[in-house]
Amino acid sequence: RRKVIILLSPKTWTLIDCNYRLVLEQLSYRPSVIVYTIVLRAYGQVGKIKLTEQTFLEMLEVGCEPDEVACGTMLCTYARWGRHKAMQSFYSAVQERGITLSTAVYNFMLSSLQKKSLHEKVIDLWRQMVDKGVAPDRFTYTVVIHSLVKGGLCEEAFKAFDEMKKLEFVPEEATYSLLISSHTKDGKWQDALNLYEDMRSRGIVPSNYTCASLLTLYYKNEDYSQALSLFTEMERNKIAVDEVIYGLLIRIYGKLGLYEDAQRTFEEIDQLGLLSDEKTYLAMAQVHLNSGNAKRALDIIEMMKSRDIWFSRFAYIVSLQCYVMSENLDAAEVTFQALAKTGLPDSGSCNDMLRLYIKLNLTGRAKKFIVQLREDQIAFDEELYRTVVRIYCKEGMLEDIGQLTKEMVTNDSYKDNKFIQTFFKAICGEPLRHQKVKGNVASNQLDSTALGYLLRLYLECKDFNNLEEILKLLLETAGSMSVLTQLISNFLKEGDLSNVKALNDQVVRLGCSVDDATIASIIGIYGKEQKLKQAQDIFTAVADSPTCGKLIYNSMIDAYIKCGKPEAAYSLYKEAFKKGHDLGAIAISKVVYSLTTSGKHQEAKEMIHLSFQDNLELDTVAYNTFIKAMLEAGKLNFATSIYEHMLSKGVSPSIQTYNTLISVYGRGRKLDKAVEMFNLAHSSGMTLDEKAYMNLICYYGKAGKRDEAFSLFTRMQEEGINPGMVSYKIMINMYASAGLCDEVEKLIEAMQRDGCSLDNSTYLSLIQAYTKCLKYAEAEQTISCMRRMGIPPTCAHFNLLLYAFANVGMMSEAERVYKELITTGINPDLACYRAMLRGYIDYGLVEEGINFFEQIRDTAEPDKYIMSAAVHIYKYAGKEPEASSVQDSMNNFGIPFLENLKVGAKMKIP
Repeated sequence: RRKVIILLSPKTWTLIDCNYRLVLEQLSYRPSVIVYTIVLRAYGQVGKIKLTEQTFLEMLEVGCEPDEVACGTMLCTYARWGRHKAMQSFYSAVQERGITLSTAVYNFMLSSLQKKSLHEKVIDLWRQMVDKGVAPDRFTYTVVIHSLVKGGLCEEAFKAFDEMKKLEFVPEEATYSLLISSHTKDGKWQDALNLYEDMRSRGIVPSNYTCASLLTLYYKNEDYSQALSLFTEMERNKIAVDEVIYGLLIRIYGKLGLYEDAQRTFEEIDQLGLLSDEKTYLAMAQVHLNSGNAKRALDIIEMMKSRDIWFSRFAYIVSLQCYVMSENLDAAEVTFQALAKTGLPDSGSCNDMLRLYIKLNLTGRAKKFIVQLREDQIAFDEELYRTVVRIYCKEGMLEDIGQLTKEMVTNDSYKDNKFIQTFFKAICGEPLRHQKVKGNVASNQLDSTALGYLLRLYLECKDFNNLEEILKLLLETAGSMSVLTQLISNFLKEGDLSNVKALNDQVVRLGCSVDDATIASIIGIYGKEQKLKQAQDIFTAVADSPTCGKLIYNSMIDAYIKCGKPEAAYSLYKEAFKKGHDLGAIAISKVVYSLTTSGKHQEAKEMIHLSFQDNLELDTVAYNTFIKAMLEAGKLNFATSIYEHMLSKGVSPSIQTYNTLISVYGRGRKLDKAVEMFNLAHSSGMTLDEKAYMNLICYYGKAGKRDEAFSLFTRMQEEGINPGMVSYKIMINMYASAGLCDEVEKLIEAMQRDGCSLDNSTYLSLIQAYTKCLKYAEAEQTISCMRRMGIPPTCAHFNLLLYAFANVGMMSEAERVYKELITTGINPDLACYRAMLRGYIDYGLVEEGINFFEQIRDTAEPDKYIMSAAVHIYKYAGKEPEASSVQDSMNNFGIPFLENLKVGAKMKIP
């Protein structure tokens, strides 16, 4: 026997087979079960199933009874090669013979079944193993726990896990990981964490799969600090981070508002070449959506498309959310259609589409969309129901609401939903007032938002009886004022003032009032719409209420101002002041400004005095308004006293304050004080703007201080302030008035270098400069240049030339220019007529003057100079009747006669 075993000891099955045959044929040896077992194992290891089965039958035929080892060898062979049907048949036969198998054999069979995901068979075999009293080992528990979890028998799995630990078998990391994942999916977060702590206490390093489960747990539990701590631990332990974990990290960053960190993580995944899963792309897109950045979310979606990432149903849902947020209706509708091809759209996506239609004010399309949803029998959730009901209420679709609500209440999950039940009781049951009498409906059982929707419904249906009942119920619920405020605000946004009035009237009739902010908004809208009477009615209804405060008074004052009633605004301000209301500096500023712009300077001054007398707290803007108002009123001394009062109260001036004061002192011809204000602003550390510089430059120019003006203009540019069109015009006009045409030309060149184009007024200043320095040809060339540039000259441009020629007695040139003006199609104005007549009268051209007057007398408006000049030249020519006729006309028009005109005043006396 020993020699036979030696013969069968080679490791290759072919040598064993050869030796085995040799033994049988030449040695006439009758093998024992041990020899047969060795041969069975050799055949089984290389998958010679048929030889194995033949050898086993041979063993039986020669009367050799198989033991547990031989049977186990056969079972392991079947298990190894996945012959599960044969394995189970053989196992049944073994059981009938009463042979008890070893733990190792059971492990082999259990492992084989599990590899093919035959978890039910694993569990059955495990139970038989336990019944037979075969002691499981660590491997057995590992396999069985896995199948129990996969088979949905989690309680048994945890029971087996506890047994395993009691037997002092240390579970593998994979077992811990599987059980942690199971607890996480079931929402048993603390149990999952306890398992993790148990695992770590045994020194087991978690795998990335375990970490992924824990990160999911922390994410769902909003324990983001622990999630980030775990990620740090993974880096420390050099645990490989896969795409799933990166995806979770992106979601966590998004929840924490760390949007840029999420984006950087996404880019890092891409750079590492790990970006392949649709879920990661969509996680990043959702983070951008949560941050309100639809464009970046859409960039992620486009990246998916460009990389041919497969679009799941969820991808279409997220894409739709992107298009809805970006208000891209066409793309949203196309995406919704694509989603519908994957199956019935979810209620959330339907709701997204409806919200987009509402946002774009496409009520008609929204209603058609709802009809389609109803035809497709989409299952409504509460949010979709709310949105649809909101549209139905706005459109007064009572029957549709009733039908939809009846369908909703058939779902048991909504039997305790206050919003839906409120609609059902209001529309589908008996009137709520009857239910209330019976005690079946208490105000705390009704949803205030639903009651607000019902108010809108009955307003649209003009059902004022039900409106009143719903309003009474609403006023008894908590948060009723916020609901009313929201409803009125919606009406105001839609410009539906009729419903605003109807609802407010009902509220007042019930002895209540909406909050001050809402009343103020209503008054403000009426004021904006120039509906003063309606604004006054709303104000009058609450004016005597002790709750009528600052907001309402300020809104009514605004309404008066917008409707051009500054005195009424002033009167109401005084009334509020007497009642002890401090309406604030802004209200004072508005009233003063409106009084000033309407020429009510005395009233504006009185109001300023009033605010000073009562020591009202004013801000810089209010003082600026006061100073500017008195500047426009011409009360310059009072304007400066306001500034002094401002300083005495410790209110800091702004650059606008100093700008206005420069104008105050400049207009009062106190140029030194204007310069002082400018320097004070500069020394105070304020950034002087172009307006401050040019304001002072203007007054330098008016005072004839052109050098100082130019110096300040240069300083402004040195300070880095580039002159704008207005600044250049001021400087050009100043030099043009003095006839300094070289300086004007230089400024125009500089202006053009700075990108400013010449306009009508710039050309006017240039012509003025040329005529002042007697450069008539250049002046005429300038008018020609205007025409070439497509800028039509006006009468004012020609008048400068006419006046220049007339002033020096070049009347033939003046007449030529006048004819050109007429030919151009320009209607001469009074200044043009005056310039021509002045030339004729000053140089004694009486006949020409008479002819000109008689040409224009029917078209020219009655004018003191023109008519006086005509009288003088008629008298000079001895035409007294004509002179008297013109003088009579002047008397009839109430036009005074100019006695001091002299014919030939500029004629040279020989």
